[in-house]
Amino acid sequence: MPPLRIAITVDPYLPVPPRLYGGIERLIDLLVRGLVERGHTVVLIGHPESAPPGRGELVPYGAPPHFGALPRTNELWQVASALWRRRHRLDVIHSNGRLAALLPVLPLRRLPKIQTYQRERVPWRSVRTARRLAGPSVHFVGCSNSVLSGDPGDQVPWRRIFNAIEIDRYRFRAVVAPDAPLVFLGRIEPIKGTHHAIAIALAAGRRLVIAGNQVTTGPDAGYFGRAIAPHVDGERVRYVGPLDDAGKDDLLGGAAALLMPVEWEEPFGMVMIEALACGTPVIGFARGGVPEVVRDGITGWLCRTVGDAAAAVARLDRLDRRAARADCEARFGAGAYVDQYERLYYEMVARCAS
Repeated sequence: MPPLRIAITVDPYLPVPPRLYGGIERLIDLLVRGLVERGHTVVLIGHPESAPPGRGELVPYGAPPHFGALPRTNELWQVASALWRRRHRLDVIHSNGRLAALLPVLPLRRLPKIQTYQRERVPWRSVRTARRLAGPSVHFVGCSNSVLSGDPGDQVPWRRIFNAIEIDRYRFRAVVAPDAPLVFLGRIEPIKGTHHAIAIALAAGRRLVIAGNQVTTGPDAGYFGRAIAPHVDGERVRYVGPLDDAGKDDLLGGAAALLMPVEWEEPFGMVMIEALACGTPVIGFARGGVPEVVRDGITGWLCRTVGDAAAAVARLDRLDRRAARADCEARFGAGAYVDQYERLYYEMVARCAS
């Protein structure tokens, strides 16, 4: 198959690749590098400090603050105009930002367009409008089936492509210490269920290590001090703050399990596949994309309540950490991720050419 010229858009909040946290930005970096390695030409439209590799071209846009009517409108115009100027030099447009930025090119039915969603609520009204304008030249992707909350209708072409990581960046541990702690890793806010993680660990009689950023603004700014800090004693419950890649690998790899007691419809949860890459099983609430990532009784346990999750801790010895790693390699590896998008690109090119 001939190499493609692909434009990939992403919101300009963090560079690609990100310096620290930035799940979507890491994902886009993985995709861009994979496509370039396969001989495709990629135009990345994103944060000005992004660094696409090799045959990747950067079109920088956006500047803080990114919120408010004027900044958002300006950023939409920047992306839309960049795509319009290049419309005759592209084979595929893959948007990971706002669908509205595709508006000028949607009616171009010979130009394939793909919109990927990573959030829990898809704007179905806008999606249907885009479908009417673009016809079969637009296709939609979700990181899990859980993002399909609300009925998309039969006229919306949809595909699930799981998020991915570079498996080899994570050290597999076949065994951990008998007294290995449970771990919570993520943004520390109510919807992530950090307070539930504490309750699970205490009920199970296991140590808990909490890592991640505290929310310091908005209605949840006092959550850490109110619900988390009173339980942090440095022994049964420890808080170690934000971690870099090496710190995350050490923490996840040495854990008995990752706790994922979410209080919302988590679209995917990258930390779960990072844990599985280390061989660490996941105990999570069966909400959002968690049941799609965790294979109950194989790579972890799906639960409904704190009590269920505490009981699941006692069943961790029934799980094989090798199965967790193998499942991660098969479903969430970089190669599988790039394969699926590359296949979709070629399908869309063929469809729009016919």
